Amino acid sequence: MQESGGATKIARSTQLALQSPEWNDSWYSDADNCKPLFVNHYINHVSQSCICPRPQLYMPSPSPVSAEDQRLIERFADALWMERGLSRNTLSAYQSDLRMLAHWLTSKGSSGLLAIDRGELLEFLADQSQLGRKPRSSARLLSSLRQFFQYWVREGRLSRDPSARIDAPRMGRPLPKSLTESEVTALLEAPHLEDSEAFRDRVMLEVLYATGLRVSELVELQLTQLNLNQGLVRIVGKGGKERLVPLGEEAIDWLQRFFSGVRQQLLGGRFCVAVFPTRRGAGMTRQAFWYRIKKHAASAGIVKPLSPHTLRHAFATHLLDHGADLRVVQMLLGHSDLSTTQIYTHVARERLRSLHAKHHPRG
Repeated sequence: MQESGGATKIARSTQLALQSPEWNDSWYSDADNCKPLFVNHYINHVSQSCICPRPQLYMPSPSPVSAEDQRLIERFADALWMERGLSRNTLSAYQSDLRMLAHWLTSKGSSGLLAIDRGELLEFLADQSQLGRKPRSSARLLSSLRQFFQYWVREGRLSRDPSARIDAPRMGRPLPKSLTESEVTALLEAPHLEDSEAFRDRVMLEVLYATGLRVSELVELQLTQLNLNQGLVRIVGKGGKERLVPLGEEAIDWLQRFFSGVRQQLLGGRFCVAVFPTRRGAGMTRQAFWYRIKKHAASAGIVKPLSPHTLRHAFATHLLDHGADLRVVQMLLGHSDLSTTQIYTHVARERLRSLHAKHHPRG
């Protein structure tokens, strides 16, 4: 990623790509993989970049979900997919939350999801809190349940929403944890390039830092989404929204080196639509890549806590540090709301305060 004039170059590259007939013709002439009609088949469909559902952390030894509750959950998920185009990970999270509530109701001898009242729902949320669920996670859980109940109110199966008068827990908005530019460099250089898997990891890290993709977007990246001649990648993000993101010269160079031989070594003659395959000839999971990030971070001597979004946060923070326009960063990250992107301006200000306190004689 170029540090000088980055925002102007990024905006111009994206604008040229959008205006290029050659790009659009070559891009959309490749038919996307057909989505199965119903979301439950979509979620469980075995693909080369399959993402496993989240483990249920808060319900040990769950009771079985009734057939009626399972049918209600699946119909709600189908409606979410068709109406809002949510990703498989988001839909899986909704279903996991609802099954958790259904398990809990069964263990209490209750009639089912549509028979729950406000008192039972408050008791369930309190149990989750006592079992260690954090406020942010509790707020997301309540949001999932609220949308489920509101859907069935609209469908006429419920007369009122039992979650209507329940407030979400209050929580502060933590600043995203990022890496300094020197730490990013150390992380990028950590993989040993003699090994084909490590070489692939280096390319993935380069692309992640150059584009600010979500880890799920990176591991699910397919060959038809790349256009190295134009230097752009087409991403289908949350809610099925598409965006074009410049790759930058460094990432393009690493991708070309990867495609020139290393990728074929990993595949061993097999075909895979995923840009970054494993030795099994399939796409990598988020969990596997996250494990490898932590491994390389340890090799680089990075001791601060990391998350799968760490390089995404670094991408946004470093762009703003070098003068990028906030709305350009919003577009590149795929944020629908500018306020989501504005959190990175707070990170930049906090760093300035820290540097001032450290180096100014009266800091």
